[in-house]
Amino acid sequence: MYTLAFDTTAACCSVALLKDSKISRTYEKEMDFGQAEVLIPEIKNILGKERISFADVNLVVVCNGPGSFTGVRASVAAARAFSLTDEKLAVTGVSAFEAYMNSLNRDEYAEINAVIIETKRDDFYYQLFNREGQKITEPSAGVYDEIITQLRRGRVTLIGDGVERFLSRPSGLGIHAIRMETHVPVEALAWCGLQKFLNKTLNFPKPLYLRAPDVCVKTP
Repeated sequence: MYTLAFDTTAACCSVALLKDSKISRTYEKEMDFGQAEVLIPEIKNILGKERISFADVNLVVVCNGPGSFTGVRASVAAARAFSLTDEKLAVTGVSAFEAYMNSLNRDEYAEINAVIIETKRDDFYYQLFNREGQKITEPSAGVYDEIITQLRRGRVTLIGDGVERFLSRPSGLGIHAIRMETHVPVEALAWCGLQKFLNKTLNFPKPLYLRAPDVCVKTP
């Protein structure tokens, strides 16, 4: 079984190919712009290196956000387009929160596990999970003071591309583990999607937007 996973929601374009449950090929390139233009050529490149065609892919996994408005839209649109090529192709969305949480080792789990994602604004995207990996809160956007209050209830593990900025001021938290990532680990994204497939809990990709996009309206 082949699983193809990809993500363009943050400052990176990443692709992973799993053969059964093992990583076969990966591509990751940090970039602020142009992820959508790179995505399809790199998918073709990875499939070519593996000497398979897209018809051999059984499952497509896409990160559906949160992240940049354009990046989320590009990823989800690509996944939906792939779903039209073959009615037997399984397609699922996985949130960045789920993928980050899935990348933690069991010994890194704490009483509270906080996924903190960069927004490049004053706030953060975040979601909290318990020591069993089950969600405590829904995906949200919040400022530092809102989040820190919820984290002072026990020992904490922090993971995500927003952790470095979040910890740039004294927190007073009981820290168990810290993972300062630069983007969603694409291997974890793939494994998370494969687990959904095996558990028959696939979610057809829908953008996870936690706030309205920044837009500039030109006045005449």
